[in-house]
Amino acid sequence: MIPMSTRPVTRRNAVLGITAAAATLARPSISRARSAGLVVVVGGGFGGAACARALKRANASLDVTLIDANRVFTACPFSNEVIAGLRDIQLQQFSYDKLAADGVFVVSETATRIDPQQQSVTVEDSTSFFYDRLVLSPGIDFHVEALPGYDDAASEKMPHAWKAGAQTLLLRRQLEAMDDGGTVAIAIPANPSRCPPAPYERASLIAHYLKTKKPRSKVLVLDAKDNFSQQRLFEKAWKELYGDMIERIALSQGGRVTSVDAPTKTIVTEFGNYTPDVANVIPPQRAGHLAQIAGAADATGWCPIDPVTFESKLAPNIHVIGDACLGGGIPKSASAASAQGKACAAAIVSLLAGRAPEAPRLTGVCYTTVAPGYGFSLAGNYRPRGDIFAEVEGGATSPVDAPRELRAREATEAERWFQTITADTFG
Repeated sequence: MIPMSTRPVTRRNAVLGITAAAATLARPSISRARSAGLVVVVGGGFGGAACARALKRANASLDVTLIDANRVFTACPFSNEVIAGLRDIQLQQFSYDKLAADGVFVVSETATRIDPQQQSVTVEDSTSFFYDRLVLSPGIDFHVEALPGYDDAASEKMPHAWKAGAQTLLLRRQLEAMDDGGTVAIAIPANPSRCPPAPYERASLIAHYLKTKKPRSKVLVLDAKDNFSQQRLFEKAWKELYGDMIERIALSQGGRVTSVDAPTKTIVTEFGNYTPDVANVIPPQRAGHLAQIAGAADATGWCPIDPVTFESKLAPNIHVIGDACLGGGIPKSASAASAQGKACAAAIVSLLAGRAPEAPRLTGVCYTTVAPGYGFSLAGNYRPRGDIFAEVEGGATSPVDAPRELRAREATEAERWFQTITADTFG
């Protein structure tokens, strides 16, 4: 750890009291001279926020800084219900006030530069934050080069709604404006991608909206995969709830989207073109931009890690958690990110204390809602095996032939899970 006396003076040090007072985000009361280590966490989603909070709870003398561009986090889980008009987006939004109260120094700035040699993170106003350990939880970015025609401008006409917030509301407005009898197309990328069941949940809930409000309409799913997570459960629910309202064109049937033309709202696939009334285009994905500039991502676009410590295989003293890492069998989901954040915090506490970290055992659960009162789930347990996480015994998925009572109970459990994970992370 670099002693404070040898660290360069930054604007952060000079105006710390003013900044903290203005933002009502108090600095930890523990003197920096007594700090057990400097940890910077970049990315305030389920992974990063869980990690920052767990670090302070494990060792209150740690100096923990959480950097995120947004003052309010908007959660992706349950955002499909916002799109379908079943939920207000305010229920998806969470502040970092409670983390600040726990002693985490919260910085609402965009990180623009990471210097692994100097062990520093620079934000948009040129302030630098030094670290002994850096945790990156940048989520995903879009690999737009892999989808010709798609960029930020295209997303305003053909929204991805894959980062919750303005795009979520844009897609909702487009559905509301569509005439009855229209077609909604959902372009789904190949894996790896964030929350693999979520596009099919979206198709289901949009179908529910259309069945209720615009019953002559349909949902067209253009899929870059032949098979997908919990496929039998989805297909049974679609047949039971929506009849022929949802049509899926799989990879082998020409469903992979190869390019788009935003001005004409045209989706180009290997076997034909489509011009839907509403086009929800979810592009191919890779690790968030910060992982790229830190040198933590490899040629796949994702970040190889040591699954015991989450330390990057490519950048020393940098840990990567959540959707950005190459996790092997563990899915890219909020539940997995939260579990990784806590396990990474435990590993960092051990490393800073000179102890060998214990191999984590992670549990992840994914709830899906295909209609109000109709849900199912997938749970798994994961442990390090070689360079990745492998699934071990103890996982479970909802039975395909379950009665509606179980579907209703799992829908209730899904809401309870969301309340629990958000309270644990942000509350």
